[in-house]
Amino acid sequence: MVFKRRDRRSPVQVVSEFLYPRGGWTRAFHYVKHRVRRLPDSPERIARGIGAGVFASFTPFYGLHFVVAALGARLINGNFLASLSGTFFGNPLTYVPIGVISLQSGHFILGTKYKERVSNSLLEKFADAGRDLWQNFLAMFSDRQAHWHGLEVFYDEIFFPYMIGCVVPGLIFGVVCYYLSVPLIRAYQQRRRAKIKAKFEAIRKKAEAEGDVAPQSRLVSPGTSKKGD
Repeated sequence: MVFKRRDRRSPVQVVSEFLYPRGGWTRAFHYVKHRVRRLPDSPERIARGIGAGVFASFTPFYGLHFVVAALGARLINGNFLASLSGTFFGNPLTYVPIGVISLQSGHFILGTKYKERVSNSLLEKFADAGRDLWQNFLAMFSDRQAHWHGLEVFYDEIFFPYMIGCVVPGLIFGVVCYYLSVPLIRAYQQRRRAKIKAKFEAIRKKAEAEGDVAPQSRLVSPGTSKKGD
């Protein structure tokens, strides 16, 4: 295949590069910023796409953030590619604070209590839900009994509060990123258009200058004479 990687990566390399990309997160951030700025669209539509991507990174639909961002961008008439880039806001360095903020907001809105030592509680509930999913999958092809307790606890204490609580901080950060992005993208596009215009102007002047010199050079070239001599 044309686009197949030549260097096969082991599962350990895939996970390590997901947690820490080659060149570091700073380089990855600048790469995404550069690609977003060069998108051929209006600053407002690009910024709306970024806002949709940032909002999607606050949702508990891990693995589907691209889908949520694309749907959000379409809903608010934002740029599709910018929305995918905006999901970069959610990464292994920000998932924990995003999860804590969303859970706290959800429990506050629902009137439930946010348990202490949430990191341990989250890990345990994720593990219990994963075991139930695997057990129920095997139960479809064997005589094992399906278990739903871990999934019920996970949904009631983690997923549902997370889903409710992500709306407020997701909207706040999405709107903030929109208003921060518009002037930056507009200034970048104007500066880029000015550079392109100056480049073409220099090319035009050079072509005109060469056009003025060419006839004179032909008149004095060796082996020729002026008209009338």
